[in-house]
Amino acid sequence: MNGNGAKEAGRPAASPPPSLEWKFSQVFGERTAGEEVQEVDIISAIEFDRSGDHLATGDRGGRVVLFERTDVGDHGSRRDLDRQDYPISRHPEFRYKTEFQSHEPEFDYLKSLEIEEKINKIRWCQTVNGALFLLSTNDKTIKFWKVQEKKVKRISEMHMDASQPLGNGSFASSSSASFRVFLPNGGCSERPCNYLSSDFSFPPGGFPSLHLPVVTSQETSLVARCRRVYAHAHDYHINSISNNSDGETFISADDLRINLWNLEISNQSFNIVDVKPANMEDLTEVITSAEFHPTHCNVLAYSSSKGSIRLIDLRQSALCDKHSKLFEEHAEPSPRSVFTDIVASVSDIKFAKDGRHILSRDYMTLKLWDINMDSGPVATFQVHEYLRPKLCDLYENDSIFDKFECCWSGDGLRVATGSYSNLFRIFACVPGSTEATTLEASRNPMRGQVQNPARPARSLGGLTRVVRRGETPGVDANGNSYDFTTKLLHLAWHPTENSIACAAANSLYMYYA
Repeated sequence: MNGNGAKEAGRPAASPPPSLEWKFSQVFGERTAGEEVQEVDIISAIEFDRSGDHLATGDRGGRVVLFERTDVGDHGSRRDLDRQDYPISRHPEFRYKTEFQSHEPEFDYLKSLEIEEKINKIRWCQTVNGALFLLSTNDKTIKFWKVQEKKVKRISEMHMDASQPLGNGSFASSSSASFRVFLPNGGCSERPCNYLSSDFSFPPGGFPSLHLPVVTSQETSLVARCRRVYAHAHDYHINSISNNSDGETFISADDLRINLWNLEISNQSFNIVDVKPANMEDLTEVITSAEFHPTHCNVLAYSSSKGSIRLIDLRQSALCDKHSKLFEEHAEPSPRSVFTDIVASVSDIKFAKDGRHILSRDYMTLKLWDINMDSGPVATFQVHEYLRPKLCDLYENDSIFDKFECCWSGDGLRVATGSYSNLFRIFACVPGSTEATTLEASRNPMRGQVQNPARPARSLGGLTRVVRRGETPGVDANGNSYDFTTKLLHLAWHPTENSIACAAANSLYMYYA
């Protein structure tokens, strides 16, 4: 393996793309000044579907809220519009579609454990016949939901006009009067007044005022129905779910195990990874995140609390005790502290769309890995390096255990992750680019913007140069004290366009470039 980091990463050597100028697009659930946020309203999961036409959010109250795209919905797909040169808006626009209660609080009486209703993850499944399918999970239970439009049928015209006389001169009546017909053995039966006796005759041509009721479907309503419940398979809290590219299976991961499910079978799963030791005192690391390869249905990756990422191949064995590849950064000789292992824990991993690269987020950094090179990351982006002197304070207020997510742009040229004070960072991962942007989740995102030049770091065995970008000296990007109570943990990048959705407490902000 020769050459620079770009070639090692499998990307063609080309001039870096121009920096993007980000602008505010929309906000849902914006707080007014001084408004107190309810705990159940805080957003805990965000996910675009594969087409980018739908967006789902989950909150701590167990609800799932769906949004749909409006700028292309009335004219067909965006690809068709491009083909027809149809004038389209500059950026995706969304509107509220529907919401439903996915999970309820439960209590495990056997373990005396309260199970929160908070939505941990949401994953979209394949759309079938216009119906939307998605998976949602809390700490213990995964549910498979179908959201479909149902037509509301109403009777628009009644069967008879009460003002018109009937054939024998009588009028239609809604009276409940009845008469008795005596039966053998002393029985009797009450028949309604409109019972046709043998001497009743229809006039020629029938009754002009009598006709069949007319049923019309004038309105449609969205109905969410839980198709399946995948429960009782995890002893520990579920931290990840991921769909397989085969469209039939998915995985769920907790601290010690990864299970493989079939979407059609809810009462059986297969344990494919188990890191639980025979003696729990020997436990040294736990699983923190897991994801399927985007195109190879037999490959998945999972991260650990020690900062490593393991790639496993389901074809090797039924229980994947051994990994096919291990990705970890070899620590430089430096003094270790009690916080070293805590900040090294990987909180999230994401495959690039082409499956060649993996993006990982730990407390301090974003790292970019090439699955063909396990000697170390091909790029490292500094996010919280300036917080290193404050690790003791972060430990005291539990902020050091915050789990920040990360995401790829649809073209694979940029990555993004969240931070404190409702800030999020965007980095270009193309060799030679110095783009490192800080934005604030507000109507004026440029308040938090700062551009930082790249500076090279150590060489990985002389094979490639690792680039460290985005390190901000001082307290935060604006020179202000950091607010650890406002944190941006969850964000998602539109799969085809430069548009980002991010959650700041109970508010959903959207930006475009």
